[in-house]
Amino acid sequence: MKTFNVMVDNIAVPYEGEKNLLELIRKANIELPTFCYHSEISVYGACRMCMVEVNGKGTIPACSTPVTEDMVVNTNTKQLRNMRKMIVELMLASHDQSCTTCAKSNDCKLQALSKQLGVNKVRFKQKVDFEPVDYSSDAIVRDPSKCILCGDCVRVCQEVQAVGVLDFANRGADATVVASFNKGMGEIECVNCGQCVKICPVGALTIKSQVDGVWEALHDKSKTVVVQIAPAIRVSMGEEFGFQPGTTTTGQIITALRMMGFDKVYDTSFGADLTVIEEGNEFIDRVSRKERLPQFTSCCPAWVKYAEQYYPDLLTNLSSCKSPQQMFGSLCKDVLTRELGISRKDLVVVSIMPCTAKKFEAKREEFFKDSNPDVDFVLTTQEASLMVRESGIDFSALQPGSFDMPFGFKTGAGVIFGTSGGVSEAVLRYAASKISNESGQEFVQFRGEDGVKTGEVRIGDLNLKLAVVSGLANAKRLIEKIRKGEAHFDLVEVMACPGGCVNGGGQPVKTFKESVRKRSKGIYDNDKMLQLHVSNENPYLQKMYNQHLNEHNIHELLHTHFKNRKRIEHEDVLLSGTDDKPLRINICFGTSCYVRGAQNLYNQLMAYLQEHGLREETAISASFCTEKCERGPVLKINDEVIEHCTFEKAVKEIEKLKV
Repeated sequence: MKTFNVMVDNIAVPYEGEKNLLELIRKANIELPTFCYHSEISVYGACRMCMVEVNGKGTIPACSTPVTEDMVVNTNTKQLRNMRKMIVELMLASHDQSCTTCAKSNDCKLQALSKQLGVNKVRFKQKVDFEPVDYSSDAIVRDPSKCILCGDCVRVCQEVQAVGVLDFANRGADATVVASFNKGMGEIECVNCGQCVKICPVGALTIKSQVDGVWEALHDKSKTVVVQIAPAIRVSMGEEFGFQPGTTTTGQIITALRMMGFDKVYDTSFGADLTVIEEGNEFIDRVSRKERLPQFTSCCPAWVKYAEQYYPDLLTNLSSCKSPQQMFGSLCKDVLTRELGISRKDLVVVSIMPCTAKKFEAKREEFFKDSNPDVDFVLTTQEASLMVRESGIDFSALQPGSFDMPFGFKTGAGVIFGTSGGVSEAVLRYAASKISNESGQEFVQFRGEDGVKTGEVRIGDLNLKLAVVSGLANAKRLIEKIRKGEAHFDLVEVMACPGGCVNGGGQPVKTFKESVRKRSKGIYDNDKMLQLHVSNENPYLQKMYNQHLNEHNIHELLHTHFKNRKRIEHEDVLLSGTDDKPLRINICFGTSCYVRGAQNLYNQLMAYLQEHGLREETAISASFCTEKCERGPVLKINDEVIEHCTFEKAVKEIEKLKV
């Protein structure tokens, strides 16, 4: 690689392989403003905030310009300052400026740049006719009035998560970002991972708060309120109060929660230890029988929903184990209600999670008993931090507290669940202890920040092949290889968020990968500091199995089932015609029907209708799952449902109606 210097604002900056001019400029300690540039997704160049002047080339966007040897760059001319101020003013004119009540207040990039550029008035007419706020999702709130059209959410959903539920619609002044078919976020195939929330620079996408509900429970003296803390929280929550990323603040978190009024403070890592044993036993059994392999992990609710929507044929390959959050909630409501002599509705279980998808998971109907949820409220790291501030607590000055027993005791295996590779390593530690009596073995080959990690390990007489994946686009690519026979694994760990839970959608927002790397290191440091590192060594867990878990209740409390899930909820999508047409054709475009030929069937039928002059008489609609996946393609013609539909079957039914 050729190295040379580039003049940036009269300073010689060495070129060392930076992929664009923006990264070179930032290396010179010049924080060039931008809304739409993120190193982990494609360059879009929409906001134009990073425009610079280059001798001989004029004004160009730094984010999409490669570095060349002869460049002389100016980043702060009068023209550039005026241009940036005007861009911000135009954004503010199209923006709902109720900033003090916005969930992103003080963390909003538009606010920050307005202040940085000295924008103290807006010269353009304020827009007032905004689209309504979308509250349909359990996890995410979408407010179109705050959107600045940077496209960050669109690209992260398409490129990192391979879901693509958000995109641009219309042109010019009417351009907007919409969800699929202009429906609510809770009605489409959004997996609730929250990566769009993390990347949104303004308040257009925010976490759906449950803070008020938790305060109400804490103030209700008839309720016993307990809280569980996820593994990743201990190395991230401190960032909200000035601690460096990766700093363990477990003790301060516990003390703060007690001061807020929680009756008991527990550790989700206890539930993770429980998950390791159940999932480990399931894995050992499957490997010995050579059945339903690879076994996919089921701890990540965003991944589970993704699989239910796009890979229903693989659902039997998912571990039947509930996630640590749900195992904890189920067991807690079973054990504590009996010990305290109270009803389920009077025991309130609160989770503090790094993940927005956990909000959706807690509301799944499988995790309710007698209309009462196993987990009542899910707070993200950001929400829990807000509650600390609302209480007026000086977090950094707190003396550390300790967890309550028995649900507060854990091994290092339960803690490493918080980072990509941790679930696999925890299961392997357990398998090694069961099969070959090896305790304390580490499997470091599955650690690190790579989106896909594969390897082989030998445990006893078994050679096991594993894959660890984070980011759903990576999972999609790996699954396609497995389906084509290009890759074979015994265990596949999937986490939706790149890097795992330490980078969850509810975590403190940091733009540098180094923050996520430090959180992950903090997780493994916690593991090292604990005396026990294999889940079955947890003495309180052993006691729980002896006293409360047996063959009659273990499946109900600790295991679950998965189902094919509609990608689009509620009504079908009308593609052409109106509902009053005499001929009504509905075709399922769910994943299983699609791979069984639904698209080809649709094309054939459209050609047939056109050829026979029936298009004007026909209403054509699409559904996105008839929940008859093994019988696709599924076609409905008026009131007749045709399974395993072929073009010939469809034409025969249409001909019957014509007669």
